[in-house]
Amino acid sequence: MSANLFINGKWSAGSGDRRGNVLNPATGETIGEIAFAETADLDAALVAAQQGFHGWSRVSAYERANILRRAANLTRERADAIAHAITREQGKPLSEALMEARGAGDHIDWYAEEGRRAYGRVIPARAPSTLQMVLPEPVGPVAAFSPWNFPIGQIVRKIAGALAAGCSIIAKAPEETPSCVVELVKCFE
Repeated sequence: MSANLFINGKWSAGSGDRRGNVLNPATGETIGEIAFAETADLDAALVAAQQGFHGWSRVSAYERANILRRAANLTRERADAIAHAITREQGKPLSEALMEARGAGDHIDWYAEEGRRAYGRVIPARAPSTLQMVLPEPVGPVAAFSPWNFPIGQIVRKIAGALAAGCSIIAKAPEETPSCVVELVKCFE
């Protein structure tokens, strides 16, 4: 198992040589390695997120919902692989890991539909000839961090919420449980 960086639609081992071991918590055995991002990788991710935001924020909420629903379906199809990665890296019982992995598709679907319902509102004004409106719009690239103990359950909400709102995202997987997040990200490719 190798957890690489996903920047600007491409997987890479990163610009440097720094790698870390991923351990099975039950045995202490090394089961894979993770690429550590260097400053150049972070700079590339920031540029890609900003550029991606300009295009993604212009995609209609309906089309974003369609794309997210496809990711939700892929997540459900790949739930077993995601769950096994959680169990292998974290030690969570497989039944609990399956609930977390299968629930990810439901979370993505929920955000897909919520993105379509990002309504504005009219706020009463003091002056009779004034109309005050609130219109939601994407704010820009978003950073997301995930804890090791619910690596999919937490990050999926952050990724799906940002994408549904029209924002690009830079997500950092936990170093202890990176491959399950890699498997989730592949559902969004």
